[in-house]
Amino acid sequence: MRILVVEDELHIAQNIADSLKTTGLLPEIVGDGEEAWFKGSTEPYGAIILDLGLPKLDGLTLMKRWRAEGIETPILVLSARGTWAERVDGIDSGADDYLTKPFQMQELVARLRALLRRASGHAAPSLTMGPLHIDLRSSVVTVGGTLISLTPLEYRLIHFLAMQKGRVVTQVELAEALYAHDHERDANAIEAVISRLRRKLGSDIIKTKRGFGYFIATTTA
Repeated sequence: MRILVVEDELHIAQNIADSLKTTGLLPEIVGDGEEAWFKGSTEPYGAIILDLGLPKLDGLTLMKRWRAEGIETPILVLSARGTWAERVDGIDSGADDYLTKPFQMQELVARLRALLRRASGHAAPSLTMGPLHIDLRSSVVTVGGTLISLTPLEYRLIHFLAMQKGRVVTQVELAEALYAHDHERDANAIEAVISRLRRKLGSDIIKTKRGFGYFIATTTA
């Protein structure tokens, strides 16, 4: 799942990106508000991590623009301004959560995972669909209790499908969720990942609705 990281301090942005990658997420870093506004308005992201003190366009104005445009992507705000009035201002401007600098990276990742779960209608820190179980905290996947070894790309795909709660997902949606904006998005590559996952997970986990896309049945064990 793609995450937009909007932070003008490069070392902080890179640390966040490195931490997100270890959880199977796909971060994209942007360093100013104007570019962030364009990307957040035109590209699909699972969530946005947004620093308020940005050049060109500040974070509060940026959030207000997105919300006025109908952009509902969950936003986790980062700010060195930590008074209760400033936090309230951030939430009222469209933030879904607020984290004051300096922060522990583990807390940021935990808060982001919670945002992603709530946005997809999942409250628990794990997903269970039939024999498939995904621990969202550790990025561990099991089928019928058996641990499955997945590549980061394979994990992102099964995680994204599971978060859709049985909704059929097209190849275009999968490509947009799995690859960075400048990556060549090839339908054959998606089919190849699906094929590898079926060999690892079993042929009955990922289902195909011919002519439409892929889904995971919502029946739970």
